[in-house]
Amino acid sequence: MIKKVIVIGLDGFEPKIVESMLAAGELPNLEKLRSQGGYSRVRTTYPAQTPVAWSTFATGTNPGGHGIFDFVRRDPKTYLPHFSLNRYEQKNAYLPPKVVNLRRGVPLWELLSAAGIPSILIRFPCTYPPDNIQGRMLAGMGVPDLRGGLGTSTFYTSAENVQAQESENVIKVQKERTDTLTTYIIGPRNPKTRSNFQFEITIRLEPSAKKIILQSEGQPKILEVYEGKWSDWLKVKFKTGLLQGVRGMVRFYLIRIDPVFELYASPVNFDPEGPLFPISSPPEYARELANRLGTFYTTGMVEDHGGLNNGRFDEIAYLTQCEEVLREREKMMLYELERLEEGWFFCLFDTPDRVQHMFWRFNESEHPANRKNVTADMKQVLSEHYRTCDAVVGKALQYIDDQTLFVVLSDHGMNSFQRGIHLNTWLYDHGFLALRNGIKPGKEVGDFFRHVDWERTKAYALGLGGIYLNLKGREEKGIVEAHEADTVKSAIIQGLTGLGDPVRGKVGIRSVVTREQIYTGPYASESPDLLVNFAEGYRVSWATALGGIPEGHFEDNIKKWGGDHIIDPCLVPGVLFMNRAFRGENATLMDLAPTILAALGVPKGPAMEGESLLI
Repeated sequence: MIKKVIVIGLDGFEPKIVESMLAAGELPNLEKLRSQGGYSRVRTTYPAQTPVAWSTFATGTNPGGHGIFDFVRRDPKTYLPHFSLNRYEQKNAYLPPKVVNLRRGVPLWELLSAAGIPSILIRFPCTYPPDNIQGRMLAGMGVPDLRGGLGTSTFYTSAENVQAQESENVIKVQKERTDTLTTYIIGPRNPKTRSNFQFEITIRLEPSAKKIILQSEGQPKILEVYEGKWSDWLKVKFKTGLLQGVRGMVRFYLIRIDPVFELYASPVNFDPEGPLFPISSPPEYARELANRLGTFYTTGMVEDHGGLNNGRFDEIAYLTQCEEVLREREKMMLYELERLEEGWFFCLFDTPDRVQHMFWRFNESEHPANRKNVTADMKQVLSEHYRTCDAVVGKALQYIDDQTLFVVLSDHGMNSFQRGIHLNTWLYDHGFLALRNGIKPGKEVGDFFRHVDWERTKAYALGLGGIYLNLKGREEKGIVEAHEADTVKSAIIQGLTGLGDPVRGKVGIRSVVTREQIYTGPYASESPDLLVNFAEGYRVSWATALGGIPEGHFEDNIKKWGGDHIIDPCLVPGVLFMNRAFRGENATLMDLAPTILAALGVPKGPAMEGESLLI
């Protein structure tokens, strides 16, 4: 009899690394799990993205059954991208807005609640706003920053001509002839004026001590920030009206004081003790965790990869923050395991995914992003992090007994991202996409399809590998008749399959599949018409994801985000360990919800496509 199921998610854990380290005896706790029950690879989703994969885990269906196909979706009326995980709705000006979760289907915690069995979920993706369940839930990926995005940081500098980069604001400060700077933290937008609410701060420079003193009406009122170190949290309140305000919190990293002042501020997080919208179920659970364990990050994308990607701080600063995030999550895990008596417990560690995205390149001498000498320490980061995660698993293993099913898995693996492919430019060059007024592909075209001639466009790419037809009657300015759709799709498939990279002499795209080949269910029609399966080392280009049309078909990826997993899903399976014997051959993420339900004696949901893996 099984009374409790413990599931530890290690986002992005790559089978090739795991299997190599197991063979070398470097992952003793995962080896213990393998010897008790078993290990296998687990098939991921189309596409191999975190919100897509974990939603499939939760519902036991392919993405057509839950409606999450990418981080972004297009509005067929405007062709513009929208965040696909949730949205805000406001019926009229007299009612406050509410958050709507766009992940649909019936998740397994709903079935467990109906059976009277509690679930405790720490940072499960696509749970914002959190469901009302029997148990406790702290929302994960999908929780925005206070400005409503995935994470917008601020860079304060006294240098001239510094341009804001990806997901970033830049604030110029005057440092000459004074040791005190007056500036502000950028808050949420004012819906009436479209300007930003601000929170004033004063910064006193102490160059000899290599620190600054930040003074404000926040908590604490005086905050010391040392050069090369992350600060404690500063809790702030943006005044939004008479006796009204929005609470948030921010951390700082002081890069340098002299000769140029440079200070990085994290995205403004919801304050777990008073979030703008609920981030936990019950709503007071977030406050309980903060009171018991200390203040913690609340945004869905916790690790500040943007600061490293934009070159605002170095790899050491990023790793320090990643370590703090992992320990913060570990404290939550242990806090809940200490009082777990029955039901299902889940805790996701996102950090393996984020560390690999930013450090994968150091193990590839030919990676275009390696513009400086690669140190031996940087080459060891991934294996060190895998050992750290193994130790976390070891701590969780202390809470199992003979009535516990213990599972460790990843949603997908990881691979190299050395070259990007401009799908929209390829569509343009082959007559599927048209630009207005004689404009040619290039940087001046910008993002968001702003120069596309829709009356002459048959197909366009948006998101991380999806292609949509400009279908008449579906898209606002669609021109492709229903009877032409298969012909257009076939031509694109034939042209892109086996697309060669003339610089590398390699194949960049292995295949292209249609919606009908991979998706079934009530929401399948919301997916892209075609999905592109990239080869190892390749991915959709950064520009393509938001409707850009640069020059050429290929480009070097020179960003520090040098590892990725949005390639042919068969190349990036996840890992699966259990402390009980299971059927590992052909295991898929759709099988995990039925497995957990079966272990706890609950029938699987009628829409679930997977089967229990337990023997």
